[in-house]
Amino acid sequence: MMKKKRQNQDRVSNKPQTNGALTLGDMVNQEILAKLKNTKNELSLAEKKRHEEEEAKRAFERKQKEKNKSFEELLNESSTDWRNFK
Repeated sequence: MMKKKRQNQDRVSNKPQTNGALTLGDMVNQEILAKLKNTKNELSLAEKKRHEEEEAKRAFERKQKEKNKSFEELLNESSTDWRNFK
């Protein structure tokens, strides 16, 4: 009986206590944490802006390519069978 109690006490004492555990947010100075969050927001905005600029550039290039197509290319892309109109 005494042996079982001792084993149970050993098991309980071996468990890490989560009540006193500090998270990374608790350990980092609030000022530094605010700077990191601000930097994260700035980087995400810069990434969004870069993505939008790339998309606009691709759209412009598509329009330019469509504009500069020759008559032959336009006929080849046409779905209408022009042989029926001869």
